[in-house]
Amino acid sequence: MPVSAEPRKPLILISNDDGITAPGIAVLVRVMRRLGEVVVVAPNSPQSGMGHAITIGHPLRLDASHIFEGVEAYECSGTPADCVKLAKHHVLKDRRPDLVVSGINHGSNSAVNVLYSGTMSAAIEAAIEGLPAIGFSLCDYGHNADFSHVEPWVEQLARQALAHGIPQGTALNVNIPKKSAEPIAGVRLCRQARAKWQEEFDLRHDPYKRPYYWLIGSFVNFDKGQDTDEYALAHNYISIVPCQYDLTAHAALREMQTTWDLSPTPTGPAAPAPTLGSAEPAPGESAEGLG
Repeated sequence: MPVSAEPRKPLILISNDDGITAPGIAVLVRVMRRLGEVVVVAPNSPQSGMGHAITIGHPLRLDASHIFEGVEAYECSGTPADCVKLAKHHVLKDRRPDLVVSGINHGSNSAVNVLYSGTMSAAIEAAIEGLPAIGFSLCDYGHNADFSHVEPWVEQLARQALAHGIPQGTALNVNIPKKSAEPIAGVRLCRQARAKWQEEFDLRHDPYKRPYYWLIGSFVNFDKGQDTDEYALAHNYISIVPCQYDLTAHAALREMQTTWDLSPTPTGPAAPAPTLGSAEPAPGESAEGLG
């Protein structure tokens, strides 16, 4: 009997926003290599806070990297969203990833941070392209953050995604508590908390006495719900928030459909009254009717 071919390993695309040399992406590469074939396309420099920016007016550079031994990797001059676009349409143009993972970010991407996050922009760009995607973040902003407790959880969640899939058009925003004396309590599926940055701009001056501004502030949670990502993280749980790129506010849409008067033929502003002695007649009037 002919020997059956070995099953194909899952193809996993990895990106991030902290740059290809960040410690977090090395952890992600190490974990994903246990699950399948890995390809990395990541920024060549930190891109934190870039949101879903894409490069339009400048060329994109894509260079092979040998930073991860035995892994096909590229560093890109663009944003995290650029990285995923280039990966899908150029690097993997004849192959479809079974999973796209982004991170592991140095710092939380819970609540409204998801809108600013380059880590999540890579995952959401994958979802736009119809690919299952997860963005991983560790709630520790230090460059030398301790990732030693995250690997089993990242592997478990990635295996779940490969086995059961992720709903179409959805990217998972996964935040992991900072390493502490207490073990991780578990994983919770959550909604995004109503929390935001209370921002200030500190006025400073350079050595030439020219003014500039430095963004500062604190993160404030206004949401007391126990089903939010902020609540889960505060109680040492890993939070998973399914995110979509369709930003339609459906409740607001329904409300406006019943309260706004959007007539099909809106009345325009009244025409200005003619000025006495004007040399030009108003529309529809003859010159004799003036003065």
